[in-house]
Amino acid sequence: MKNYTTLRLPDGGEMTAFTVFPTNLSDKFPAIMLWQEAFGVNAHMRKVAERFAAEGYIVICPELFHRSASVGFEGSYTNFDEVRPHISSMTIDGLEADIRASWEWLNSKPNVDAERIFCVGYCMGGRVSFITNSILPVRGSVSYYGGGIDNLVDRCVSLHGKQLFFWGGLDKHIKSENIHTTLKAMEAAEKDFINVKISDADHGFNCDVRSSYNKAASEEAWAMTLAFLANS
Repeated sequence: MKNYTTLRLPDGGEMTAFTVFPTNLSDKFPAIMLWQEAFGVNAHMRKVAERFAAEGYIVICPELFHRSASVGFEGSYTNFDEVRPHISSMTIDGLEADIRASWEWLNSKPNVDAERIFCVGYCMGGRVSFITNSILPVRGSVSYYGGGIDNLVDRCVSLHGKQLFFWGGLDKHIKSENIHTTLKAMEAAEKDFINVKISDADHGFNCDVRSSYNKAASEEAWAMTLAFLANS
């Protein structure tokens, strides 16, 4: 079952989110806060949400550009300038409010197993997933090629759940030194994490409508993600 819902925020604003439930709601299910790429909650992100729901997760995928873009905004993969202003307008305070609203929505649902709430993010959402792990007691967090995490390593000491990182070896946006800074801070904070760098994958390798899509890398990362969630 898929639908859209509207979440009320502390500042009086509203945030639309795409939600998907497993077919059989007779029991409690684990849940995922799914964080979008920089291009909006588009067909690809909705497809990812539906795939997780098919695996038995209740999923919420919020529109994080709600403060600067219209409801249903979808940017073009070939025109980054279209999405750049929306990314620039985001703030940590605003993101944390959106994250908490999503968490509260999941916890309000009787079919959600509150002890097994996760977060998964792609691209920009990979960074949001890391932030989520630092402020909420998620069971585990997955960050696919999350740029800028190395600028947030002071949050490593606050991480609640185990962290899974995916990086592309061909990614020119996230360099080896950025990854090294992140991993060094994770080790210093003595946090549990898994680090996966796929040498022949580029930024955005999971998205099958981007030129950087890598089918093998996407399938392997998907299998590892499901195993990580099941074992966390």
